[in-house]
Amino acid sequence: MERYARENTDRGGQRAKLLFLVTEDWYFCSHRLPIARAARDAGFDVAVATRVQNHADVIHREKLRLIPLKWKRRSINPWNETRALAELIGVYRRERPDLVHHIALKPTLYGSIAARVTGTPAYVNTVAGLGYVFTSRELKARVLGPVMRFAFRRLLNRPNSRLILQNPDDLDVLTRYCNVRPEQTCLIRGSGVDMSVFAPTPDPDGIPNVTMVSRMLWSKGVGELVDVAKRLKQMGEPIKVTLVGAPDPENPASIPVSQLKKWQTLGLVEWLGHRDDVTDIWSKASIAVLPTTYGEGVPKVLIEAAACARPIIATDVPGCREIVIDGESGILVPPKNSDALLEAIRRLAGDPGLRKRMGERGRTHAANGFSEETVIEQTLSCYESLISGRKSL
Repeated sequence: MERYARENTDRGGQRAKLLFLVTEDWYFCSHRLPIARAARDAGFDVAVATRVQNHADVIHREKLRLIPLKWKRRSINPWNETRALAELIGVYRRERPDLVHHIALKPTLYGSIAARVTGTPAYVNTVAGLGYVFTSRELKARVLGPVMRFAFRRLLNRPNSRLILQNPDDLDVLTRYCNVRPEQTCLIRGSGVDMSVFAPTPDPDGIPNVTMVSRMLWSKGVGELVDVAKRLKQMGEPIKVTLVGAPDPENPASIPVSQLKKWQTLGLVEWLGHRDDVTDIWSKASIAVLPTTYGEGVPKVLIEAAACARPIIATDVPGCREIVIDGESGILVPPKNSDALLEAIRRLAGDPGLRKRMGERGRTHAANGFSEETVIEQTLSCYESLISGRKSL
């Protein structure tokens, strides 16, 4: 990558341009900043096009150019979406990037259209879990799903593009329903975790603390976990349940703040809201839990928990089963099954030795395939496969 950036002369010796297209600035900073930093260090002129809320300073400090967008992640208003697409086309025409990296479903769809309209030389699409549109049975998702599949069949197989997927289940779905060719894909499991920052800590003393770090969404299984917390309290089990994360008002599955506060007032859970000190959260947790009800990419929060040597209880859905080795680094339970979730929590809460063994196995598993270093290397290699193809033409 450094050699390509150094030798690129398409712009009279200027650095090659890499543009990231992401829905929200916070997501770019939490999931893609290390990759952008590595590309910058390899010699690229890196820009980030995203909706800006609270992380502009972080992006500027990294010496990355920031291009604010007006779009909204969950909007389906035809007029607003037409304007959003026109805005993107204008950005691509002004920037004239050599390579664009689209991240998530909406940027993949709109960005791929903009790239084709403007003749962008190469682009990478990352689909980090098929999420609400592909998996929900709600009316909105059932309307949008066929539209997305139709569009993907025509956008994801371009010779100057690659598709990054995070788990084999998603690869199978897109291969079968969207006719994606396997040779156009790269399987990169997650967005990576710094294994030196997320390091093992001792199992905390006292009452076992079952901790869920996530956006506060019904679809993440928060309701099922609270139901378990209520039953544990009724049974007199000395187990604490902690929720960490904020609601997401733009998501139709967002849980109202009033409901979260009510659960806390009733003594069912402790809700901490959004927290940036995630390593401290895991140092105080005995068990990590994510009872999500839909397919994830590979949840970064579970990689972080595994890196901190915490045993994991998660649902047996795409993405979660990539990081959780059932019976070895954690326990997989059926989605929307409070009984199975209850029994898994009681089992781990009552067996410190099992928690320790599973945590150690999880740390090894995370280090072997989910580290930040590995993901950066694989992503830059994906970039290189496109760049090399262009230079050979």
